[in-house]
Amino acid sequence: MKAIIGKKVGMSQIFDENGHVIPVTVIEAGPCTVVQKKTSEKEGYNAVQLGYEDVAEKKLTKGEMGHLNKAGVSPKKHLREFDLDNAAELNIGDIVKADTFQAGDFVDITGISKGHGYQGVIKRWNQHRLKETHGVGPVHREVGSLGSINPARVFKLMHMPGQYGHERVTVQNLEIVKVDAARNALLIKGAIPGAKGSVVTV
Repeated sequence: MKAIIGKKVGMSQIFDENGHVIPVTVIEAGPCTVVQKKTSEKEGYNAVQLGYEDVAEKKLTKGEMGHLNKAGVSPKKHLREFDLDNAAELNIGDIVKADTFQAGDFVDITGISKGHGYQGVIKRWNQHRLKETHGVGPVHREVGSLGSINPARVFKLMHMPGQYGHERVTVQNLEIVKVDAARNALLIKGAIPGAKGSVVTV
């Protein structure tokens, strides 16, 4: 398994050899530095912790700086842990770049989706409007009846208005169309969660 931390740049489109348009999302992937290495002897499993994006030292806590100073790594803004196949081969201080991936690879991408605030059931759950014939009044977009007389209560997990978006979302099996090693960029077919500039893991 391969993994890297990146930043969503935005969407674009490219043309394949047959002239077909392919919508792609551009991700600035890495470079990431190996901050910590976990082994089966000490922690019980093999994994590496990657750090992404340099940041001013004053913006980190003393605990975070102590963790990074122990590894001899410059201050990093984002830390993520990955269970990689080649975790045993990587050492603290190694650099992981976009050229780890190849065109044609299929990846899972995790990010924080765009927040939409407090929304009603039509936008949040794709429910339809109430019938605008008789007796609906000024509540065409409201929830409607929520429960019968028998239980005399509203069941849990019913589709209700509430906070929509701004949650961790993973999109699976997206194809890498192109790898631009010079710019540390991955061009991935399709859309991924998050706004422009948001941090994602590949």
